[in-house]
Amino acid sequence: MSSNNVIPMRRRVGILVFDGVKMLDFTGPAEVFVEANQSVEAYEVVLVSPDGTDVQTSIGARIQVSGAAAASGSFDTVVIPGSELHPAKFVTPEVLAAARHLSSNTRRLAAICSGAFVVAALGLLDGRRATTHWKFVKDLAVRYPDVDVDPDAIFVRDGNLYSSAGVVAGVDLALALVEEDYGADVARRVAQSLVVYMQRAGGQSQFSASLHGPTARSPLVRTVVDLICADPAYPHTVQTLAAHGRVSVRHLTRLFRAELERSPAEYVAFIRFGLARDMLHAGRNVTEAAMASGYGSSEALRRAFVARLGISPRKYQQRFRSTGSAAFADPAFEEAVS
Repeated sequence: MSSNNVIPMRRRVGILVFDGVKMLDFTGPAEVFVEANQSVEAYEVVLVSPDGTDVQTSIGARIQVSGAAAASGSFDTVVIPGSELHPAKFVTPEVLAAARHLSSNTRRLAAICSGAFVVAALGLLDGRRATTHWKFVKDLAVRYPDVDVDPDAIFVRDGNLYSSAGVVAGVDLALALVEEDYGADVARRVAQSLVVYMQRAGGQSQFSASLHGPTARSPLVRTVVDLICADPAYPHTVQTLAAHGRVSVRHLTRLFRAELERSPAEYVAFIRFGLARDMLHAGRNVTEAAMASGYGSSEALRRAFVARLGISPRKYQQRFRSTGSAAFADPAFEEAVS
């Protein structure tokens, strides 16, 4: 038969679901793959569970599956979603056994959000670069020190292993997989149809809470931290902070690194940046946020935002101040959906 008459086979995508699975972690990527079928004969999406029984998702909905992972055959791509449950609760022996079988019968493996804990528990991420939701990156790095955890990436590819940050980042990863398989034009049409960005600017730091970080333990460090937080815009120096605590600069720096994982100067910058973000959330303009948080100029704040998040403060404010019509003033969004 002539090759021109051969009907191309769809790539099989296996998605492992289990009780407590976060629904958007797997429905987001699944919709991307299915939407690609509007342009090309692209994918067959198959939901499987560890034992072949239906599962209950994070929102309480029951999901019907095609069968058990061990009886599902081979796949082009396997997706391992995560859960809002702690990894110690959802990474069960049954889930691990199913994931192990699927990982040995696929061309590439993709973990979404805390699904990275499943792949890491199998040892597949040892010596590899990976990411997960910002809430879980520290735990992943501590539990699996052989994994090179990137705390800011939206998604990561290392060989045939892929991982993404939480929830909607699974859509970003799925779009990248579609682009790998069928090119940028197909992926762009999928993004347009789903009304999402083809590629988001910045890393996932832009989505994390402003002032998350270690808590001061000793009374001395708490005293200095209180001083900084009371007036972040004041021109604090390590010398003035040490004098306030009545200790040497060297001793204060050692305590800050031990308790807060930052030098005093880095902590001041951390608090100022968090304050500036909160003010932008509250609707203050860039100049007002810069002056009130101690940056001195809008240009200094812009440089800080680009260095930390990869986007300008104005762009950041546009992305986060509203889900209404103001969001559509972003030229990048218009380009993505036009």
